[in-house]
Amino acid sequence: MKFPLLRSACVAFAGVACAHGLCAQMPPPALVLPETSPAATFKQRVGVTDIEVVYWRPALRGRSAFGALAPFGSVWRTGANSATLITFSTDVTIQGAALAAGTYELFSIPGKDEWTVIFQPPAKQWGSYNYDPTKDVLRVKTKPVALTTPVESFTIDLGDLRDDAATLALTWEKTRVPLKLQIDTAGLLVPKIEALMAGTAAKKPYVPAAMFYLDNNLDLKKALAWMDAAIAENPKAFYFVYRKAKVLAKLGDKAGALAAAQASLAGAAQASGELKEEYTRLNHDLIASLK
Repeated sequence: MKFPLLRSACVAFAGVACAHGLCAQMPPPALVLPETSPAATFKQRVGVTDIEVVYWRPALRGRSAFGALAPFGSVWRTGANSATLITFSTDVTIQGAALAAGTYELFSIPGKDEWTVIFQPPAKQWGSYNYDPTKDVLRVKTKPVALTTPVESFTIDLGDLRDDAATLALTWEKTRVPLKLQIDTAGLLVPKIEALMAGTAAKKPYVPAAMFYLDNNLDLKKALAWMDAAIAENPKAFYFVYRKAKVLAKLGDKAGALAAAQASLAGAAQASGELKEEYTRLNHDLIASLK
């Protein structure tokens, strides 16, 4: 058998290698230990804007956070280890102030009654030891909110999501620091939608475009025309007829909306399963709101 010979050769090679000091040059097995402040990355889309935050999450471990670990009135790295990074794929507005698309290091100055949150170009800083106020791109003020239940690990997240807005929040211990984020999603999308709908593409996003115009109080007559085009392409799509009814209702055409909702309801009656149940309920609710 060749296998015992092969095994013997490998053992012999290992012995020779160690005898010549090669073992000391071989890297030891990787040792992974828990991080005191674990790294975290989260991504969130707001409308059509992609937002990414990369940061490290310190824990209380029986200590006090703001006013102690992060002293009031001093610049804080807004996390642990390297400075926190936040990226916006489009221009945004934070607390009413404009911020261009890009990646920024996020610093803050905690205060008992007011916080200052600072955005700087990325400089791969460790902590805030080399923080230079002359490099600030944006400074905004916000009021902290007291929490009843303590949060053990420092957390950055995005909530209150809408097509054009969200709340960026810094949360730790019994303090939540909210930042109002706004995006001109309509301004970004309307020129693209108009160009696409005026073009010669064989397939056009009639329904999504119409619903975007409906939800953002844009040109409802265009939204209605696009819904009619979608229904002409798919005459049996009673769920499209329901959406047409919603556009008509917002246009103030109560009679037209009722007629469309009734037509959608009749179409749903011919369906089955969850689709039937969903659009039966949606149309009944819409009809009730129009009476």
